[in-house]
Amino acid sequence: MLTVLAFIVALAILIAVHEFGHYRMARACGVKVLRFSIGFGPPCLRWQSPKSGTEFVVCALPLGGYVRMLDEHEGAVAPHERHLAFNAQPLRSRALIVAAGPAANLLLAVLLYALVNWSGVEQAAPVLGTPVPQSLAAQAGLQGGERVVSVVDTQGQVQAVASFDDVRWQLTQAALEGRDLSLVWTEPGRERERRTDLPLSTLHAAEPDEQMYRRIGLLSPYSSPVLGKLVEQGAAQRAGLMTGDRVLRFNERAVQDSRQLREDIRASVKDGQAQAAVWELVRDGQTLSVRVEPDLVREGEQTIARVGAMIGSPVEMTTVRYGLLEGLTMGLERTWEMSVLSLRMMARVLTGQASVKNISGPLTIADYAGRSASVGLMAYLTFMALISVSLGVLNLLPVPVLDGGHLMYYLWEALTGRPVSEVWLERFGRLGLALLALMMGVAVFNDLTRLLG
Repeated sequence: MLTVLAFIVALAILIAVHEFGHYRMARACGVKVLRFSIGFGPPCLRWQSPKSGTEFVVCALPLGGYVRMLDEHEGAVAPHERHLAFNAQPLRSRALIVAAGPAANLLLAVLLYALVNWSGVEQAAPVLGTPVPQSLAAQAGLQGGERVVSVVDTQGQVQAVASFDDVRWQLTQAALEGRDLSLVWTEPGRERERRTDLPLSTLHAAEPDEQMYRRIGLLSPYSSPVLGKLVEQGAAQRAGLMTGDRVLRFNERAVQDSRQLREDIRASVKDGQAQAAVWELVRDGQTLSVRVEPDLVREGEQTIARVGAMIGSPVEMTTVRYGLLEGLTMGLERTWEMSVLSLRMMARVLTGQASVKNISGPLTIADYAGRSASVGLMAYLTFMALISVSLGVLNLLPVPVLDGGHLMYYLWEALTGRPVSEVWLERFGRLGLALLALMMGVAVFNDLTRLLG
């Protein structure tokens, strides 16, 4: 229920903001708006403005919306109202009205990101976990436990980081843009700063998937290899392990953090059989050696090992909060960065450099809406900001029937001095609907594959 409700609320707000952008700009340009509708199906609410005459409607299915303006292309217009018709407006006004919808979504994203920045959010501190073996981070000499204070790009620009999410975002951007990045960090208990260069340009990353992050090597923030709650009669309990045990070695290999220990356990399978391991651990100040034989578990198409215990201490958290101007500026920067990233990923999908599996549909979006809402208000607002950016960018694409397609028509009119003919408008409209149907089909197929896989 939470997933459905969170999805409906988010979608209704984002669509309402998009259509309100069209509406307000139309009114500002002197165009008469006949109807402002949110959703489709039977009307639930309906009222009419006595001042403008606009009919406002909220329908049962908030899966879309539209603003109907006075327009000679859609019906007869009385001669005394022709100056109020959309088609009678100068080219600049028509372009502004069309562009106002996506612009409203992008502005909403800026405000949502800024609100999160102002309110503050609990995030993992920028303390690195143990790098994946043979990854760029491991080859560069990082070992885990380093506290990152800033990143430096190839131009020498320094960007302070406040959380592990900040570090991951900077790494993602640099990897996708094919540029190197340096981490400036301090050791635990020391203030002296050190610097590690990461040659991210060598990755030639096409998309921000798990493989890219594993090649970088910094998957998660630091968490001590301490055992939490044990499963009754699980492998850990059968071996005599106890809550609070801190693991030092796994088969004589030093254990740095919980992620490394979890991966060592998962990989304890050979020829379909669980492989016992000797754990060296500390309990109440004493060092012990315990032989642990894990259980085999089927996970998708893989057989992995598990010991039936929560592994890892809670990660160090920090409250990330910014002032009024700084929070707004960072909201603007994040909206711009997400817009550029979205366009880059769309271009790579179209050119075959990235998989179409990156296209998500309504089922995945609804799932993320529910998850973010269950985490808290700030996570939900961040989710809405991301979807608002995506909606704004998507509508600016030069695809017929989208706002970007109409802007392309106006660009043609500005260059040639004449509008696109009705015949070509109809042809482009059919092409646009076909492209959207294809895109939606791929998105829903990907959703079902993720959910059923």
